[in-house]
Parts: sequence; structure tokens; C-alpha cells
Amino acid sequence: MKKWFAVIGDPIAQSMSPTMHEAWLQQNEVDASYIPIHVPRGTVEEAVRSLKTLGCSGWNVTVPHKEAIIPYLDEIDPLAEAMQAVNTVVVKEGRLHGYNTDGVGFVASLRETFPEVSTDAAVLIVGAGGAAKGISYALCRDGFRNMTIANRTYETAEQLSDQLNVSAMTIQEAEQQLAQFDIIVQTTSVGMVHSQEGSPLDVSRLKRGTIVADIIYNPLQTELMKQAEALGGKTMNGIGMFVHQGAIAFQHWLNIQPNTEQMTARIRQQLGGNSC
Repeated sequence: MKKWFAVIGDPIAQSMSPTMHEAWLQQNEVDASYIPIHVPRGTVEEAVRSLKTLGCSGWNVTVPHKEAIIPYLDEIDPLAEAMQAVNTVVVKEGRLHGYNTDGVGFVASLRETFPEVSTDAAVLIVGAGGAAKGISYALCRDGFRNMTIANRTYETAEQLSDQLNVSAMTIQEAEQQLAQFDIIVQTTSVGMVHSQEGSPLDVSRLKRGTIVADIIYNPLQTELMKQAEALGGKTMNGIGMFVHQGAIAFQHWLNIQPNTEQMTARIRQQLGGNSC
């Protein structure tokens, strides 16, 4: 039977995952399909049951289902369990295995873009939601320990920082102390197309040479990135993270390493950026 894969979320029409995975399937001559499926909030259990019944070989999970799907899986990877968030499901002999490739994808993109980065760097994570969890856990696992979680609601930042044994502060405190950080990772939706406009952080105290990574990739350059570059910061958008997390999922499903470099250029070009 022909294999098929999917991505579930609410909303789902904006997802570029089908474009990416369909291209990789064709490039690697895999006889399979990848489709987007709209799964409304509160219907994850029914969706999982249907996907399994219909013979789906695996699927990606996007907002708002990364936490809600966990009770309906048979096994969870230790990293995903620690984060309590799953973005990739693999079907093995009828059992559902959950993974989280978001954070690992971010780390791969960071090291690819800035190979000189040191694990001694002082890192500020802006936000404390699902994306922040994935990235901060993956950074810790990669050896980064000098980390601070900043969120508008301090209690939320503190919950995540306690799990990781790192520091926590409010956004306002982070803005005042911004010059002490070497890497800033923006994980909120502020600045995304069709979402909140502007920047989630006042970067006027940014020190020159600081790496500012925004996990948003549409638009290619957020207001935060523009402001950071104007102050001498080095910037990175979320395309690399998106491609690398997808590539790791592809490997989980098919044991094939897809071409991430070509895909990064293709998505950048599709979003109106320079493909070079």
C-alpha cells in the first residue's frame, strides 16, 4: 500500500510543510504523499484514531496540538517527554511514537549559520511557550547552560527556568540587561505575517555582534531583526529551523537524509527572498 504522511493543526492552510515534504519525496523517488489536515481544537483524539485507521505512516503536529496529542501516543521520546510537546509522530508496527524535532532543528540551524558560536555564550530566550520549551531544552542538551528565560508573565518564565535550572526574568528586566547576552532567541508569534506587528523586545541596549535569532520565517525579516541589524547585530530567521526540523522528521519516517540546503533556498525564494 502506498505510504502517506500528513501535518495536522488549526489553522493549517498556511503551513509550508506539504511543499517541503512533497518535494523531498519526489527528489528521493519515494512513492508516497503528504497532505495537510485541519484538525479543530478539541478533536485530537478522533483525529489520531482516524489517521491510524486510515493507515497514515506518520504525521507532523503543529499548533495548537503539540501537547494535546501526547495522551493518545504509545511511546514518547525522552526529549519530547521532558518538553511535554510532540511535533512528529512515527507509526511503527501499529504503535504511535512521538518526537519533538523543533529544538534540535533550531540548534542545527544556529550552528550552520554561526559555526563559531560557543556553548559558553549567554543566551536569552524570549517567550516561554511550546517553541521556547523545545529550543531551550535542545540548547541545554547541546551544552548551553548560561541561559535566561524572559516572558511578560514572570511566573510562566519561572516554571520553564525551574525545569531547566536556568535563570528567569521579565521582558522589561531583559531589556534593561540586554547588553549581557550574546545570543537572543525570539520564540513568540509577534512579528509574524497576519499576526501582531512590531517587536516583542526593545533592543536599544543590544551590544554589537549579538546574534538575534527570530524563529519566524514569514516575513523573512521581522521588525526585531531589522532593529537588531541597524544596531550591529547578526540575525537569523526561522527558515533554517523549519527545514531542519522537517528533515529530522523525514529521517524518522523513511531513514533518508533529505537535501536541506536546496530546500532552504527554495523556501526563501518562494517567500520572496534571495535564493543565494
